[in-house]
Amino acid sequence: VQLQASGGGLVQAGGSLRLSCSAAGSIFRGNVMAWYRQAPGKQRERVAMITNEGSTVYADSVKGRFTISRDNAKNTVDLQMNSLKPEDTAVYYCNRLITPIPWGQGTLVTVSS
Repeated sequence: VQLQASGGGLVQAGGSLRLSCSAAGSIFRGNVMAWYRQAPGKQRERVAMITNEGSTVYADSVKGRFTISRDNAKNTVDLQMNSLKPEDTAVYYCNRLITPIPWGQGTLVTVSS
């Protein structure tokens, strides 16, 4: 498995979750990595991205609530999600930004109101 996302679950609105993604070194090393999500009936959207040096960009919908980070020694990229809202409910995926590889299964986040 080249990309493995984990950490999803059911949480009440206002709660927090931390997602983690492990990637093969050839995918992770030196590349901009990103978290995406796809809600039922909607297109996949990018929520956060991080460069190899740690610069980050967030979608407006999650800015101030989500934090992306990476560990270049472990080839992992995490997404800390705070103040979750029902509209954050989706399957979350990670991938590299440029030339993404085939998508993994993702991890389901369900936020109840």
